[in-house]
Amino acid sequence: MDAGAGIERARAVLWLVVAALAVRQVTAILRLPPSRRLTDLETWTGADGVLHLGGPLYATGKFTGTPFAGLVLKPLTRSAEQSLGVAWTFGSLLLVVILGMVASRALPGGASRRTSLLAAPVAISLLMLSLPVRNAFHLGQTSIIPVLLVLLGCFTVRDERGSGLLIGLGAALQPTVLLFVPLLWLTGRRRAALTAAASFAVCTGLAWAVMARDSWTYWIHHVAGAGLGSHPDGLANQSMHGALLRFGLHGPLEIVVFLVLAVVVSVLALRRAVRYANDGQLLLAVAVTGCAAVAVSPTAWQHQLLWVLLAVVGRVGRRAADRMVWPVVVVLVSTLPGTMLLPNMAALYPVRDNVVLLTALAAACAVPFMERTAQGWNAAVPTVYATPVPARWSRVPLVPFWRRVLARPNLLLELLAIRVGYSVYSHIRAAATGGRPTAEAHGRTVVSIEKALHINIEHWANHSVAKVHWLESFFNFYYESFHFVVPLAILAVLYVRRPSDYRWARTSLSFATLLGLVGFYFFPLAPPRLMPGLGFIDSVHGVQDLAHPDYGAMTAMTNQYAAMPSLHFGWALWCGITVAVLVPKRWMKAVALLHPLFTVSAIIATANHWVLDAIGGATVVALGFGLTYLLAGPRSLQVPAEAADGGTAGGAKADTKAGISDKADLGSKSDEAGEAGEADKAEVKGGRGARGPAGEGPVRGSGAGRTRPVPAPSPETGGRPEAEPEAAGAG
Repeated sequence: MDAGAGIERARAVLWLVVAALAVRQVTAILRLPPSRRLTDLETWTGADGVLHLGGPLYATGKFTGTPFAGLVLKPLTRSAEQSLGVAWTFGSLLLVVILGMVASRALPGGASRRTSLLAAPVAISLLMLSLPVRNAFHLGQTSIIPVLLVLLGCFTVRDERGSGLLIGLGAALQPTVLLFVPLLWLTGRRRAALTAAASFAVCTGLAWAVMARDSWTYWIHHVAGAGLGSHPDGLANQSMHGALLRFGLHGPLEIVVFLVLAVVVSVLALRRAVRYANDGQLLLAVAVTGCAAVAVSPTAWQHQLLWVLLAVVGRVGRRAADRMVWPVVVVLVSTLPGTMLLPNMAALYPVRDNVVLLTALAAACAVPFMERTAQGWNAAVPTVYATPVPARWSRVPLVPFWRRVLARPNLLLELLAIRVGYSVYSHIRAAATGGRPTAEAHGRTVVSIEKALHINIEHWANHSVAKVHWLESFFNFYYESFHFVVPLAILAVLYVRRPSDYRWARTSLSFATLLGLVGFYFFPLAPPRLMPGLGFIDSVHGVQDLAHPDYGAMTAMTNQYAAMPSLHFGWALWCGITVAVLVPKRWMKAVALLHPLFTVSAIIATANHWVLDAIGGATVVALGFGLTYLLAGPRSLQVPAEAADGGTAGGAKADTKAGISDKADLGSKSDEAGEAGEADKAEVKGGRGARGPAGEGPVRGSGAGRTRPVPAPSPETGGRPEAEPEAAGAG
């Protein structure tokens, strides 16, 4: 397929995603009753939908905007509440689209054609998914407008006076936008800086003249809005002021510490922003300054944190394995709550509760964003372990970007993916209850099917084990102890010792888990221990009163009816298959398969699952491995017979059963391989030195008895085949 046609198809798919997100966002807001939508909008509109400026704006403490913002809203006095809600929702949606378009066109020069074409729909999608935009939609806030005004002033309006006017208006709506005035001055746009300061002064002065009482309340009594809205020490306030209050500082000491930190952060951020602006990365400079504005603001509520998402444009890390860490962190922080990013551990509470602030501070002061002249700006340096497998399904939009990448992934990125994936899994599992009557009805169906198949052994196994105390204790212990430990241990060993096999194993486990969630959602099922009248013994959680069930402290955290398929057995089977495939000795393979055997015995003996649940778990694991093979190709790359016979690979002995990736990973000598010498060593160690016809790269097998040439490495792609860029990997 032509590359240009593929990009156009991908672009069309992304715009469809944008349309779907827009429809969902508008529908989610307008379907709510008027009393539950645009709740902050209702703080300055009465029951009749009329804006009341006769009374104080801040009488209730819910309106958190500037007096100038209240003055601007005065033309809405004749709008009815219903029409105002519809107009506000669609108007906010239009602002988000414009914001995404402006940001996508502000990318620094040198971006590829693919990036340029796909940037706009990707930017708009990320904005719609971000918590600040969703929060602003729901509350009816104006926080999108200052960000848009700054971007328009920096990138769209060419006249400096017009640019300064827009930024000054943004500062009048959100005072910390004034931090852009010194940025304009230090980057040589002094007329724009003066105009912005003057515009802010005029707008604020006008508000003082019209609403002196409200202006006094906002600027003097509450010091630029501090204390308005929710409590400033609440988790919603992601500013340094809020963090210091949460850490226990109060009074004059807290104010002094906050002011000192604010000056330090502002100076560091502006120095960095000026450097990036002079480097041609003005959008990154704007994002860095905006992140500093978030940190130094007295209050930075969720709807005001859009600046953090803009920092996604910064490039960090020379290696391909590290390049995606920063954008993924920014997107996750901007779209998910902190409870989904970090475990519920007391030691992590300070990080979890301030994760957005910490990300903003990192962007403003610490993250070493690359300059355009740095090595690896255009193409990341690959971490070479073995040659990537070409993408499959090349005619389907977006799917061609899935490639079998054989390098070790970044550890932080993997930990984030595992944590977020498990959080999503837990939320969906807990939400897919289906109700007790439905789950018990499905349980009776399962019993009938098992009787017809003569596999209804659960009752016999449960009561037989209960008669042998040590065996019952063993199965109880096994059921409770190894479900998470063994899979995580296997993934950790593979990550360290065999990176390419780690990707294969992790992807197959992820697919199996996703398929398991489908079963939980559409087929809620009561396990044997929760089926009334069947006489099962709940050996793990104790005797249950099924009329008023109390499922115990451990199971209170999860959905009791997420039983089909049994991922308890499915994950254990994945462990056994993975280890059995990778270890060389037969006795090791046999020991590995004991884990799923003990697990299936435990889940049945403890009355936590039916036999059909175990069969379902085996099915999703098989499908997980199958989908991985379908998308990413075979696990191991077979060594050609020529190399095995000691051809031109320097007489290297090759094991036709062991993949190239297996041997290349031993010792992990190419972990730092960005240099040609290390890459050559990795190739020899992996048995990939055999050459094809003249002018072609190494010959690589794609199955038993089959070989095909690989395109010769191109110097423009860092020594990798041009058609197989590692950075595009998603495997």
